[in-house]
Amino acid sequence: MENHVQRITVDEAICNGKPTIRGYRLTVKTILEYLAAGESYDNILAAYPFLEEADIKACIQFAARTMDSEHHSLIAA
Repeated sequence: MENHVQRITVDEAICNGKPTIRGYRLTVKTILEYLAAGESYDNILAAYPFLEEADIKACIQFAARTMDSEHHSLIAA
C-alpha cells in the first residue's frame, strides 16, 4: 500500500489546527464523513475539483493510523 499520509497537514492557522488535505480548508473529517455516508470517490472528486484520489486515500490512512495510536472506549447500545 502506498503511503499517502504526507498529504495531510496540520496548521493552527487553517481550520483551527484540524488535519486538512494539503493545506486546503477541507478537513480530513469532512472527507471521512462523506465516505461514511456512502459517497463515492467520483462524487467527492467532482464536488472538490482540487482533490486527487490520493487525497481521499490519505484521509483513510490517516484515520487508520490515528486509531492505532489512540484508545477509544465505546459504550454498547
